[in-house]
Amino acid sequence: MNIRVTTDADAYVTTLYQRHGSALHRWATRMLGGDWHRAEDIVQEVAIRAWQRPMDVGPMDHTARPRLLTVAGDLVTDGHRTRPEPPVERADEAELARLAVPDAADQTLTAQVVMGAMGELTPRQREVLLHLYYLGHSVGQAARSLGVPPGTVKSRTYYALRALREALRERGVTAC
Repeated sequence: MNIRVTTDADAYVTTLYQRHGSALHRWATRMLGGDWHRAEDIVQEVAIRAWQRPMDVGPMDHTARPRLLTVAGDLVTDGHRTRPEPPVERADEAELARLAVPDAADQTLTAQVVMGAMGELTPRQREVLLHLYYLGHSVGQAARSLGVPPGTVKSRTYYALRALREALRERGVTAC
């Protein structure tokens, strides 16, 4: 039997892929849990290492495959060891609250709490908040509807919001 080590890189790698490439790729894919792309990288690395050290691999016959599979297995294992673990994502409560989607129960509960707090306001304070926030009137429109100057609407709004904030705080609502 004539053993000849090929020094031509193209011929060597072509022979390796023709004789062992598909078997290496299938085996690496299985070891990587079906990750076909990473398996291609492993096969390429095996080819490079075999080309760099052809005497270690020997001729591209049936005796080379076990050695190539061993190299591929070592690369998969080494890659798994050196691969950083994915970071554990932990969201703080503020982020979770921001991401939470309110449902009908949340909206109903919020409406009840706000209505209870509104009950502690004076009738004039409730009326000005109704015009500005519920009906969407401007200060001028609210002033005309209420029959008071715009400055009075602004003043009532300031004191109404301050009282509403305090009433909500007493009910345990700390952030809007």
